[in-house]
Amino acid sequence: MFNWAKQTLGVTDANYGPSGIQSVAEQTKEKAYTELNKDDLKWEVMDSTNVETKTFYMMSDEGHIGLAQVIYSNVMGVRTTAQFSSKIFYPDPSKPHLFSSDNLSNVSFSPDKQNFKADGCSLDLSEDGKSYMIKSSVNKTSIVDLKFTETCPGFVVGKDGTSSFGTDPQKPWGRMIHKFWPRCEVEGHILTQSGPVNFKGKGVFVHALQGMKPHFAAAKWNFVNFQSQNYSALLMNFITPPSYGETAVTVGSITSPTDILFTGASPDTKVEHTEVKGDPDNDWPEPSAVRYTWVGKTKDGKEATAVLEGSLGPRTDRVDVMGEVPKFVKQIVAGAAGTKPYIYQFLPKLTLKLNIGGEEIEEEGQILAEATFIS
Repeated sequence: MFNWAKQTLGVTDANYGPSGIQSVAEQTKEKAYTELNKDDLKWEVMDSTNVETKTFYMMSDEGHIGLAQVIYSNVMGVRTTAQFSSKIFYPDPSKPHLFSSDNLSNVSFSPDKQNFKADGCSLDLSEDGKSYMIKSSVNKTSIVDLKFTETCPGFVVGKDGTSSFGTDPQKPWGRMIHKFWPRCEVEGHILTQSGPVNFKGKGVFVHALQGMKPHFAAAKWNFVNFQSQNYSALLMNFITPPSYGETAVTVGSITSPTDILFTGASPDTKVEHTEVKGDPDNDWPEPSAVRYTWVGKTKDGKEATAVLEGSLGPRTDRVDVMGEVPKFVKQIVAGAAGTKPYIYQFLPKLTLKLNIGGEEIEEEGQILAEATFIS
């Protein structure tokens, strides 16, 4: 059984080094970013091993922070699973957050691959491609009815947002893609057993594809979503396992509520854990302070930088990833990778420091930060 799993799932990976990954950062030398159109938002629904997600992050005017996510995975091309998750962080830090995650049944996609349906769950894109309706009654403790409307253009970094894996760039055996709506208007609520939570406010949408075995693609992840009155800052970072040279791939953007100011990619756009306190329950180096840096150019050629740094404060949550994935996937990954991944989540307020063409701007906002350790 173990030998079968090793051959089929890839318990081990050859040592390809940094040349085994073609970072999307290379694309930005020719084109900083590409705006998304409706066709870019369709589900890929790959036939081979992959994980595809559409995640919606909310920061309500009333102070609630939340997320809703559809995850669709294919294991070895023989088994597909789908899951819907939602989470609410309350303004009162003493009130426990509300998290639900449920397997979905009878999954289907519209012919154009834009809309997702399952029993008790739907994710629909509007005809103009500018808004999503997210509905779920799968979990009676958390009934979701949300609308996300893009106010700032969506984008991918570079020409297509893709980092590819493989020794022959013309025939990659894996890829990683992130697509962003960096600023959205959110309407709707999540109905809980103690009443509805109104999520009218700001939002972010991320469509991600890991078109390969996830534990081969990345050993660590970092994500930050900053929202203030006049600015949004997004940064997505992953670091490959040693088999791909522990290569850091980072993409991000600084936007106004209606326009992309500039985007950035590694190596200048980056994440640094400036202080590490560690997790006494395991060996993961849980951070306690961070510095996020964006470097790029505006559309009119001005040099631009942004920095978010400071203490993360006490963690808001520690998510046992293996405790939330579908059972079949859990058995595969646990047996194959021998790993116990965790996501550490933090919700401090920090000040974004911008420098655009020599003009300096500072503005405080709310962040949702995640540090994930996989292997």
